[in-house]
Amino acid sequence: MNKLEQQLVFLREIDRLKAVTRQSPLLDGSRRENSAEHSWHLAMYALVLSEYACGSINAHRVMQMLLLHDIVEIDVGDFPIHGGTSSEIQAEQEARAAERIFGLLPQPQADAFLGLWQEFERAETEDAKFAKALDRFQPLLTNVFTDGGTWKESGVSLEQVLARYGPVIARGAPQLWVVCERWVARHFQEK
Repeated sequence: MNKLEQQLVFLREIDRLKAVTRQSPLLDGSRRENSAEHSWHLAMYALVLSEYACGSINAHRVMQMLLLHDIVEIDVGDFPIHGGTSSEIQAEQEARAAERIFGLLPQPQADAFLGLWQEFERAETEDAKFAKALDRFQPLLTNVFTDGGTWKESGVSLEQVLARYGPVIARGAPQLWVVCERWVARHFQEK
């Protein structure tokens, strides 16, 4: 296959992300979001909220990471934060999926996309820390504004929310965590 054919194979393959249903509902409560919608929405969060990153970031790279970060769910499905899955098993399955899916692309594009995905997973650079923060911020916002959403379904406590969301959001976007703390306190106070 030539370069264009490989790119089109990849684009057809990632259409399958639209069929991966996540736990999180839409804000209007009409249905659960799919992983493609989640990735697009996070890229918009990066575009709109980049000024709240902890360090100096490249918003374009952050958006790229967020568009790519859940593509592995085509092969392995969604692993909800409150699902209790082993993080080692999840990481291993997702790494295999990343190799397969990004491997559909021509070189050097395959390596570049895989590298962005790996950078997101490691969350060591300022770009990746902010991307990870947004990946936690969006479902927190959704849970707060859907009257507990998946938190209610999974019996998630205030302490669990603070432990699972707080460190990641505070590390990459401290100002967003300040807002989250108010939302979360109000949410659990009203329950």
